[in-house]
Amino acid sequence: MNSNIAIKVKSGPSIMLASGNWFDLLDPWGSAFTIFDIAQGLSNICRYAGQCKKFYSVAEHSLYVCETAENYKLEALLHDATEAFLGDITRPLKQLLPQYKEIESNVEAAVFERFHLDLNARPEVKRSDLRVLAAEQAQVMPEGTDYWTVPSGTTPAAIEVQFLSPTESSERFLSKFFELTDGSDAL
Repeated sequence: MNSNIAIKVKSGPSIMLASGNWFDLLDPWGSAFTIFDIAQGLSNICRYAGQCKKFYSVAEHSLYVCETAENYKLEALLHDATEAFLGDITRPLKQLLPQYKEIESNVEAAVFERFHLDLNARPEVKRSDLRVLAAEQAQVMPEGTDYWTVPSGTTPAAIEVQFLSPTESSERFLSKFFELTDGSDAL
């Protein structure tokens, strides 16, 4: 056996982040992750499993939810932060993977703890997220995809999807984060 081979043992399945840190999917609290890791992941993940007109990142979506929310701006910006580590899993697939929801909840709790987010924000952020979803579906998906908005009473947010590049969406995401915080939670 070659003793020069490095073996990384974690408590669960892990991914290496762009920062070089390991993220343990079963121990997100014990994982070293930063806002830079989140921005990197979200800016490179396309919404709608890539089934949209052009590349549209989760980071850009998060900026619109932040813009739409009246309060809890930081919580709105980070509402999809788990996707930086887990990917953007479509809602129908999530319903088929009950263990995924548990993993996602744990990662979300670790993100909330790391960035000192307010759990009371969830209802308002969800409303903003749905309003952005309605607006973006009308702009990035085939006609009629937003059929659910009228019966649900959801008013589309006043946004215009810009289809930012990964670099631009990451830069804007980080800029918004630092605007909302003093930067002490970045690392």
